[in-house]
Amino acid sequence: MKYECFKVTIEDKIAHVVLNRPEKRNAMSPAFWDELPAIIHDIDDNAKARVIVLSSTGPHFTSGLDISAFAGPAQSKPEKSEQKKRQNKLTSGANFYRNVSNMQQAFSCLESCRIPVIAAIQGGCIGGGVDLSTACDMRYTTQDAYFTIFEINIGMTADVGTFPRLVKLIPEGIVKELAYTGRRMLATEAKSVGLVNAVYPDHASLLEAVIAIAKEIASKAPLAIYGSKRVINYSRDHSTADGLDYIAIWNASMLQNEEMREAMLANAEKRLGEFVDLPPKSTKLDL
Repeated sequence: MKYECFKVTIEDKIAHVVLNRPEKRNAMSPAFWDELPAIIHDIDDNAKARVIVLSSTGPHFTSGLDISAFAGPAQSKPEKSEQKKRQNKLTSGANFYRNVSNMQQAFSCLESCRIPVIAAIQGGCIGGGVDLSTACDMRYTTQDAYFTIFEINIGMTADVGTFPRLVKLIPEGIVKELAYTGRRMLATEAKSVGLVNAVYPDHASLLEAVIAIAKEIASKAPLAIYGSKRVINYSRDHSTADGLDYIAIWNASMLQNEEMREAMLANAEKRLGEFVDLPPKSTKLDL
């Protein structure tokens, strides 16, 4: 399928989703917000891959929201009716809330999908790019990469996921400094505070390394990877006691002895395991 903002390939059980508007610095146009969740849900729901790699093209990962594409037409005449003004204000607020909620869900699907999502970031990861990357399971960058919560520089508060996720990834004081100043956090600093896993010299070496990591993940039992992602995310958002109880319940219902035996046998025989893929998400009840 052809997309306006992305190029998608699937090979060796790895889905490579590439932001593909380099001439626009991969700015997030209206089509972006429809296409990204559609792509992720298609891969996850239909069990098309075991790992998703999210990368980009051109000098920057993304410049964030394409403001020009969302700007409405200028109003030629002031409203005369006070009731009409109030109605417009109410409608505007409700529409804004709905739009932001939809945009948040476009990134939340990366976090909630059953398989790991790895972000490979080059150049600028600006504004909405921070929201996007923090919704991924892991982040790797080039040496020239940087992150910036740019929203403060245009007089707004970041609202698509930066703060709820970033504050769980790096120290709160650093989050606040980035949020209040809008400064750039360079790749080396991002690695030092744990925002990124590793930094590579250039885009080619970044993609080579990330694909190698994705292949390693894809070689493991998919159900165990799914369980690990699910329990890690749950534990992050709950108490230790809740997390312990959740993993016990998860394994009581989901642990597969056959997959464990295959993993141990493959390890002993020094070969890749022959694991069962996750089932597609069915839209019908199996009665």
